[in-house]
Amino acid sequence: EAMLAAGGGRAEARPETRLSRRRLAVLAVFSCYSLVNAFQWIQYSILSNVFAGFYGVTFPQIDWLSMVYMVAYVPLILPATWLLDARGLRLTALLGAGLNALGAWLKCGSLAPGRYPLTLAAQAVCAVAQVFILGLPSRIASVWFGPTEVSTACAVAVLGNQLGTAIGFLLPPVLVPNTPNDIDLMAHNIGIMFYGTAIVSTLLFFLTGVVFEEKPKYPPSHSQAVLQNKPPEDYSYKQSIINLFKNIPFILLLISYGIMTGAFYSVSTLLNQMIVTHYEGEEVNAGRIGLTLVVAGMVGSIICGLWLDYTKTYKQTTLIVYILSFIGLLVFTFTLDLGYLIVVFVTGGVLGFFMTGYLPLGFEFAVEITYPESEGTSSGLLNASAQVTAFYF
Repeated sequence: EAMLAAGGGRAEARPETRLSRRRLAVLAVFSCYSLVNAFQWIQYSILSNVFAGFYGVTFPQIDWLSMVYMVAYVPLILPATWLLDARGLRLTALLGAGLNALGAWLKCGSLAPGRYPLTLAAQAVCAVAQVFILGLPSRIASVWFGPTEVSTACAVAVLGNQLGTAIGFLLPPVLVPNTPNDIDLMAHNIGIMFYGTAIVSTLLFFLTGVVFEEKPKYPPSHSQAVLQNKPPEDYSYKQSIINLFKNIPFILLLISYGIMTGAFYSVSTLLNQMIVTHYEGEEVNAGRIGLTLVVAGMVGSIICGLWLDYTKTYKQTTLIVYILSFIGLLVFTFTLDLGYLIVVFVTGGVLGFFMTGYLPLGFEFAVEITYPESEGTSSGLLNASAQVTAFYF
């Protein structure tokens, strides 16, 4: 008011914006603990036949160790998104990293054939951690990064999760070879994997406590300056949800994103069983095919992020990616049983490039068509849609 009076009604000066050096550390730590969480999601599924033999359970029971991630997400996403909006980024990040470490240590107690219920409970804790992780990429990108970096930063944050899935496909089949005649050796190998994961996730929890702050000292963009200056009472979480469900473009994105990403999640969960059915004894190659799928997707993610920062053509890019993913899935499906593993590697890579490459594109498209609603809310609903469809598939 004083400025307006002094300036004879002049508009108030624009707030100072500046990029924080800490933003890269925040992005790196988040990407790493998101990586470990994704690794824990797929580490059982890619060894379905090994864990079924070890715990003496059926394949559907092993599938539940992946599906628990999907089931936990849907009822918990709204409370988790509310927590992100009401209590902020730092607390949400600490909860995600802390529960991730707790779940990893609980798994270390399940290293005996009769302890399937304990390993399921431990995986459920990791599934709850995931709820506090998957909605953060777009929030971290918009709160900490400048206008020309946002899409790339979001792609890098999603990349951490994808890299975790990639390592989850590659490492477990190497660490835990199928030794059905030597259960003690199998338990020893699984123990190396479980304890290693627990130590890394605990270190990342402490790093999260050191590195994460609520927001940088100066906003990185003018749009963030406007949002940060908005009084808290102006924000209604319930109204934000209502606004999103009234937004027809967002509803269309919600449905299409759910189908696309849900298909990728279900293919990942059942990949070991698909490959071992048609190519007996090829557990390690099943992992390598999964790795090819995800690494190709990581390349796709980075290309999508850079392309969007350069062109801002969200709808056109989305349509092209959808069409090419559809063609890729058709080819993958009808060439799976030809008897040539090299064909599965190639078709899996093509499929992954478009399907997984779409993940950050969907988040960024949602932020664009729902501004000024919270990024955490829109990306949380997108993830919920993907988990529901994946569970159904």
